Amino acid sequence: MIDHATIERVIDTADIVEVVQDFVPLKRRGVNYLGLCPFHNEKTPSFTVSPSKGIFKCFGCGKAGNSVNFIMEHEKLSYPEAIKYLASKYHIEIEEKELSVEETAKQNERESMLVLSAYASRQFMENLFQSNEGISIGLPYFKERGFRQETLKKFEIGYCIDKRDAFTQKAIEAGYSKEFLAKTGLSVDNENGLFDRFRGRVMFPIHSLSGQVLGFGGRVLKTDAKTAKYLNSPESEIYHKSRILYGIYQARKAIGQTEKCYLVEGYTDVMSLHEAGVENVVASSGTSLTQEQVRLIKRFTHNVTILYDGDAAGIKASLRGIDIVLEEGLNVKIVLLPDGEDPDSYSKKVSNEEFHKYLSDNEVDFIIFKTNLLLKDTVNDPVGKANVIREIVKSIAVIPDPIPRTIYIKECGLKMEIPEEVLYNEVAKLRQQKVSQERGIYTDHRAIIPAKTPIQPPTKLTPPGSWTERELIRLLLKYGGREYRKVVNKESGNEEVITVADYIVDEIVSDDLNFEDSTLTKIFEEFKFTSTQGGTIEEQFFIRHSDPSISSITADLLSDPTPLSRIWLVKQTFVEDEEMKIPHIVDDTVLKFKSDKIKEKIRELLVELKAAVEEGDEAKILALQKRDLELKKILRIISKNLGDRIVL
Repeated sequence: MIDHATIERVIDTADIVEVVQDFVPLKRRGVNYLGLCPFHNEKTPSFTVSPSKGIFKCFGCGKAGNSVNFIMEHEKLSYPEAIKYLASKYHIEIEEKELSVEETAKQNERESMLVLSAYASRQFMENLFQSNEGISIGLPYFKERGFRQETLKKFEIGYCIDKRDAFTQKAIEAGYSKEFLAKTGLSVDNENGLFDRFRGRVMFPIHSLSGQVLGFGGRVLKTDAKTAKYLNSPESEIYHKSRILYGIYQARKAIGQTEKCYLVEGYTDVMSLHEAGVENVVASSGTSLTQEQVRLIKRFTHNVTILYDGDAAGIKASLRGIDIVLEEGLNVKIVLLPDGEDPDSYSKKVSNEEFHKYLSDNEVDFIIFKTNLLLKDTVNDPVGKANVIREIVKSIAVIPDPIPRTIYIKECGLKMEIPEEVLYNEVAKLRQQKVSQERGIYTDHRAIIPAKTPIQPPTKLTPPGSWTERELIRLLLKYGGREYRKVVNKESGNEEVITVADYIVDEIVSDDLNFEDSTLTKIFEEFKFTSTQGGTIEEQFFIRHSDPSISSITADLLSDPTPLSRIWLVKQTFVEDEEMKIPHIVDDTVLKFKSDKIKEKIRELLVELKAAVEEGDEAKILALQKRDLELKKILRIISKNLGDRIVL
């Protein structure tokens, strides 16, 4: 358990803008910051961060909260894990006893695997820099390739001792579970017991955006035809190769600052570019790009430049995989390195200045690059040229923005000596096919209909509680401590000065009303308790609350973009500032809350009345009808007080 004082210190120290900017590029908009939401795919920024309140809110998908909520949601961590993450970021010490094997087994599986992976990374680094085997075998490999020690430490490079189960035994002795050694893939379990998966390999830890070690890549140093050169961690609860990019943790800030991401193939390519002063670089680790990986890049930039070596066959094989980048709306460029060079070798062959200049001078738009490359092989080959045209059209058709689509059609039409109308027609046909497939509709492609890309609105979270419940709690959070003058004698006009919170609590409690939503109930109970003690309670108490559901809904309610209570907006035509109308808004919201509860009770009475009629219970029918009339009378009075209008 983490003590409350430490949690308070972490929350006090964590700057919401700093925390979010580790993952989302933000731009200042007035007193707040704005960026693309990391929780759903959007093109127009709707993700807002308020440094003064210490909260974030996405007006697209509805997610909201404080810095702890953000880390929990973004990294899929528990509350204690998120606190530990922020404590580490701000160098706040958290004292915890060392877990036994039994205690470790009881922990959340994901947390246990992350802890073990972090331990493994530290051990591998220790092996590389401090063990005789690491110094004599592991380090020379990197020295021969020209890597500096600070780069190795920056990427937490390590070495796994070349013995059957050296790491496995050390981890078990340190109290780590055999179960999780196997589940993380650090150890392999067979009939002969556990043994090290990565023995005799230099180790490349693969980090999440927040720096957690999710898995490893290991390169063997022996020349053995039967042994795979590279070996990766298997898929697990924490490691999904298709969802992560090597180097994203080290590159995320540079990508946001430069508004560009370089994409290479391997681990050492990334490290070499860092040494050349190019830090905005990630690697796909030799696999085809996935939608998740592309969207990971998209969080930081819409500009991707892919570095290729001079292998024409390899380039052609990978071209189709780039379409997924275009489909996400990113701008893709290609840099073709000199023959026989890869990013690692070429960055070491020339100076940093020359390397930067080469990248800048040799960037080519992907569609143009692909067109030129494929057309080279179609001289005097009409069939081959037709196939090339189809390939180019496929790439153009996936681009979501119609403006660049149109430009590419014009440019490619000239290069391929094809009328624009033909290309427009083919692109429209492919886009219509895609729409039809998504909708499950058969399309007769002989009749070509102009394609329209369906607009998919973001899925919004269904907010907890009824609208009036949320509005009451919002008023309590925002204005609970404000002065409220309660009329105690209508004839004399005598008033009692209390707080907004005191008035709302008294009105709800005196009529024995309840909130339906459990989280809103918890917040109301806090106000109720404080009110009975004669005190006040600030919004920051709820923003920083240890219950994530409370801090999240508080941020959501306090981020409401509406400048005036919706109840008052309905009532009047001239819109004034909300603070000018607090007493009226509070009165109306309380009345609206009561009317909702009365209408709910009337609906329940009607069900009871129907049952009583079916049973022929005359006494019960009369009693229920009487109660129904009483409730409707109260409802009419509320309607009158709300301004002679029907209560909606």
